[in-house]
Amino acid sequence: MFTPFYNRLLEQNIRKPLPAPEAQSYPQGNLPASEDLASWQLLPHSPNWARGLEEAWEPGENAVYDRLELLIDSIITQYPKKRDRPDVDGTSALSPALRWGHLSPVVLWRELGRVASADPDKALGCYALRRQLAWREFCWHLLFRNPQMLEQNLRAEFDDYGWVEAGESKEADALIASWNRGETGYAMVDAGMKQLWQTGWMHNRVRMLVGSFLVKNLGVHWKVGEKWFWDTLVDADLASNSANWQWVAGSGADAAPFFRVFNPEVQGQKFDPQGVYRGRFAPLSCDPIVDLRESRQNALEAYEQMRQLHRSEQS
Repeated sequence: MFTPFYNRLLEQNIRKPLPAPEAQSYPQGNLPASEDLASWQLLPHSPNWARGLEEAWEPGENAVYDRLELLIDSIITQYPKKRDRPDVDGTSALSPALRWGHLSPVVLWRELGRVASADPDKALGCYALRRQLAWREFCWHLLFRNPQMLEQNLRAEFDDYGWVEAGESKEADALIASWNRGETGYAMVDAGMKQLWQTGWMHNRVRMLVGSFLVKNLGVHWKVGEKWFWDTLVDADLASNSANWQWVAGSGADAAPFFRVFNPEVQGQKFDPQGVYRGRFAPLSCDPIVDLRESRQNALEAYEQMRQLHRSEQS
C-alpha cells in the first residue's frame, strides 16, 4: 500500500545530494574519436520521426534546472489544482529528467522541502509534488521485491480475467491499432495518444484515461499498453511503467478499484473544459470504435466472473 510506504518515507533522513563527479577518462577502444554528437550520426533522418520530440524537449542539466526554477517560481503554487489539467502547463514535466539522470530525485525532494519551509504559499504544492515523487520510489520498491511484475499480474486472480493480447485475433489487433494511432473516436483518448506519438510524453491524468480505456473498454491486456508506452515515452521507466499499468488494470499494488472505469467524455469535460487540449492534438474526430456503456458493462461482468472463479478455487 502506498500510504504506509509514504508515511515511512517521511520519517527517513534523506541524504544530502552528492557533489557532481569529476571528469572521467575512458579508454578509446571502440568509442568514437570525436565528442561531437553530430559526428556520431545518432539522430533519425529520411524521415526525421523525432522532430516532435526535438521541439518538445531539450536534454541536459541546464534545461532541467531552468524548468525546475520555473516550477518553483510560477507553477508550484497552483500545482495541487492544475496538475490534473492537460490543457495548461500545470505539472513539473520533470519525469524525463528523472528517468535519464539529468535530475536526481534526492535533489528534487530536498529542494521541495526547502521551498516549503521558506514559503508557506508554496508549501501545499511542494508537498503534493513530493507525494508524486514518492510514487516513483514506491514503484521501484515494488519491482525490487516483485521482479515478476514486469510480465505477471501482482494479484494472481487477474490471470483468469480474460484480456485479449496482440495477435490473438484480427479484431483485437484492429482495436489495438486504433488505440495506438489515436483513432478511437473519443477525443480525450485520441488527444493523449497523439500527444504521445508527437512529443514522446503524455499528461499523467490522460495516461490513466487511455490505460483504463485499453484494458477495460477494449478488453486488451495491460502488457500491450505497457509495451507501447515503453517504446514511445521519453520518460519510460521500468518500474513506474509496469506498476502504473497494473494499477490502472486493477491487478497491481494499491490498485484502483476495478469498477473505476474512466469515462473519456466526462474526463474531457472536467479536465479540458474549453477543449484546448483536445483541439490541439485531436481536432478531427472519427466514429467511436466501442460503446462506452456496453464495454464498461462487459468489463464489470468479466471481473465478476473472475472473482467467482477465484472464490471457487479458494474453497
